[in-house]
This record gives sequence, C-alpha cells and structure tokens, in this order.
Amino acid sequence: MNNNTDERDLVLIVDDSADTLSILNEALEKEGMETLVALEGNQALTIAQKMIPDIILLDAVMPTISGFDVCKKLKENPELRSIPVIFMTGLSDTENVVKGFEAGAIDYITKPIINSELIARIRVHLASSRLALSAQSALDLAGQYVFAVDKLGATLWSTPQVNHLLDRANANKIWLKNSFNNEIKRWLEHEPAQGMSLRLASPVQTLKVYFLGMASNNEYLLRLVHQESPNESSCLKKYWLLTNREAEVLFWIAKGKTNRDIGQILGTSPRTINKHSEKIYKKLGVENRTTAAAKALRHIQH
Repeated sequence: MNNNTDERDLVLIVDDSADTLSILNEALEKEGMETLVALEGNQALTIAQKMIPDIILLDAVMPTISGFDVCKKLKENPELRSIPVIFMTGLSDTENVVKGFEAGAIDYITKPIINSELIARIRVHLASSRLALSAQSALDLAGQYVFAVDKLGATLWSTPQVNHLLDRANANKIWLKNSFNNEIKRWLEHEPAQGMSLRLASPVQTLKVYFLGMASNNEYLLRLVHQESPNESSCLKKYWLLTNREAEVLFWIAKGKTNRDIGQILGTSPRTINKHSEKIYKKLGVENRTTAAAKALRHIQH
C-alpha cells in the first residue's frame, strides 16, 4: 500500500458501468487522488495484484463474478487483504449490507452516489488503514509474536515472528484451518478477558495464544508463544495422575480463578469446569476448592 504522504492516494474503482467509472474518476482526480478502473471483477483482481491500491471502490452487482465474491478473493490474498474495500450498491436492504460486511468490506455507500460523502468516507478509511499499518510495522520491527484474527478465527495479519514460530511448530495448512483457526474461533465465542490464554497442541510442540484486546469491531489482537519446557500444569498432572484438562483446571483454581474465569480461559462452560473440579477433589482427597488450591500451590512452589 502507498505509505508515502507525498504520493497521491491510489484508488481502484470497479463497476460495470462506464458512465459511473467516468464520473467517479473525474471526481476523485479533482481531489488529488490517482485512479485505476476495472469493468469487471476478474480484471479488478488482476489490477490489484499488480498495482496494490490504497483503497478499492467495488460495485456489488456485476456480471460473471459479483462484488461480494471479488471482495472474498481479495481477503484470501495475504498481500491484498489489508486494503479497505467500500461497496457501491443500489442494494440497501439489510441482507445485502450484512453480506457485504461478511465478505470483508469496511463500508458501503448506496447509489446514486453523492461525491462529497464518498470522498469523506475514503479519507477516513485511508487514515485508519495507514494507522493500522503503522502499528503492524512497529510490531514487525520490534520482533513481537502478534497477530490478528476475525470472529471466525481466520488470520487477518501476522508479524513475521508468528509465521516463523508456526513454521517451527510444523503448522501446515490443514492443521491451521482445522485446529488452529477453529479452536480460536470457539475460544473467542466465550469472550475471553484481556490476558487470558488458550493452549494449542501443534504437530510438534505446544503453543499458547494470549488475548490482547480488540483492534476493531472484527479484529481480535492475539500474542503467540511456545512452551518447550515442562509447565506447572504438567507437574500437577503427573503428581496426581490427572487428565490434561483436569491439570489445567487445577492450575487455574490454584491461581484463584472462578469457574466462569476458567471456562473463558479454556474455552468451555462453567458447568463443565465444575464437573472437572469434582473429579479433581476426589483425586486430591479433598472436599472443597480452597483445600485443592492450597495443595496445588504447595506442589507448584516446591
């Protein structure tokens, strides 16, 4: 994307109407922006890959391939997914608006288009996009293991360090799609609090994901770490012959977390945590949470 403020903003306009392209091209050039135009979706995808625009104005209804499908393809491409997309549409009903956002658009504007409104929205989204890109670049340079996902667990962006760590963990595409993304999606559905974590078993090592917060309405900021040495829950598991999940629950009980907190951390319900707790008490030979926590703490500290 264009990061030099001395250069003109590059806008790709995609519409099957030559008249619309001409009107928008003229309006944007008057505002000091540089434009690219495409009459259909596949042409737009080819242009975007070669030129990488700063923002895309995309007609929702086009022949051959719809704007919704074009947007999905853009978001599947790591080099293009961060480009903000504004839908231009005569379809203002809720179903199509939602469909546009689900495809990955950041905004929509209905036809007939009011040029002043469109230009204002373009400037707002360009500013937000540059701010997000600057933050991501800073994380890259600082060597942080940080990445962002959407509500479905799909990765929106990641620092190079995250990619290196996943490579070391032998995280192939099948595991990333079927395990990594799906487990993160289920975890996020429980609305984890800031600082809570999710443990993931990759093909060769254990990874841990920490929830850092929300970067936007559909962008969850996460940190990835690896655990190569034995951890405290593993020690608890071996000492009392607990299952993996029982050891994790006992660890968080020892840290003073409630069943609701533990459920959020581990991505399950408080009722399930309560069932695990009852089994833990029996194995430890205790009757309540307080005594279980005390025994676990003594063992961890030793």
